[in-house]
Amino acid sequence: MDRTMKKAEFLREPIRHIEIKKHNVVPMVEQMADMAFQARNLARAAAIVDLMQQDKECAVILTLAGSLISAGLKQVIIDMLDNNMVDAIVSTGANIVDQDFFEALGFKHWKGSQFADDSELRDLAIDRIYDTYIDEDELRVCDDTMAIIANSMQPGAYSSREFIVEMGKYIEEKGLDKNSIVYKAYEKGVPIFCPAFSDCSAGFGLVHHQWHNPDQHVSIDSVKDFRELTKIKIENDKTGIFMIGGGVPKNFTQDIVVAAEVLGYEDVSMHTYAVQITVADERDGALSGSTLKEASSWGKVDTVYEQMVFAEATVAMPLIAGYAYHKRNWEGRPARNFNAMLDAKPVNA
Repeated sequence: MDRTMKKAEFLREPIRHIEIKKHNVVPMVEQMADMAFQARNLARAAAIVDLMQQDKECAVILTLAGSLISAGLKQVIIDMLDNNMVDAIVSTGANIVDQDFFEALGFKHWKGSQFADDSELRDLAIDRIYDTYIDEDELRVCDDTMAIIANSMQPGAYSSREFIVEMGKYIEEKGLDKNSIVYKAYEKGVPIFCPAFSDCSAGFGLVHHQWHNPDQHVSIDSVKDFRELTKIKIENDKTGIFMIGGGVPKNFTQDIVVAAEVLGYEDVSMHTYAVQITVADERDGALSGSTLKEASSWGKVDTVYEQMVFAEATVAMPLIAGYAYHKRNWEGRPARNFNAMLDAKPVNA
């Protein structure tokens, strides 16, 4: 069997994205409120995410860490964007570039096995994320596309948000798959921030771009990311955060409260609502498992409406997001279009 045929044997069954619109989980989640352990925590978390939808003054920030899109959660996020349930996204680069934009290019993630022979996968240029496969040859196309987008831009320092807007434009101009988080956010004016943007295919593409354009090139300004997200907090004081996983997106989003205070906005509110789904342990002092109550000691999160859910994201996120979707309290929520606000030039400019 030649290499191509052998590779095709591994890449046969695509990951399919779960659709929360098809399953009204409200009765089940409400029953879970009368259970114990993480079932009860999940039910309370779902109620808090629904409160974010009811509170029309609240800007909802969704944070994404871990391999979520490759695991089948893309449509959940698209449906939330489509119905104005999310106003800003803070994510790892992998979710946005290597997974969502990768699929917009026409590629797929594939069902695999955690028990596969990784040496054989390496020989076939197949990358593994636990029980999921990615074609490395296709991933290189994604890397190269990042360089193409960078080459098309005027040299200068950009926030990751500004670069991701260009990715949305690229999807539109090239007639690519618009069922994409990047495209839907671009269409709705929802900013996407990747504070560690170079830690993904974007990094490979930007390294290639800068290597071949040493004097005039595009760079990513992570401080501008921080400033822009903080500006959202200043402009829309009441905020809720729905955090999937932890890591950099979690801390970056919580820190904007302190950043606003540093800028002189002493009366800025802590995040009013906060929910986190994680499997990380709080006992080692690491960020991903640190509780939202702990974040309150830093002045970042209010403790009236906060809930930790110690569960795996592919199980918990569809239930929580599905509950909030089917409660339909997002109806009448305004589309805030923070991209337009951030791109607006000062009056005295």
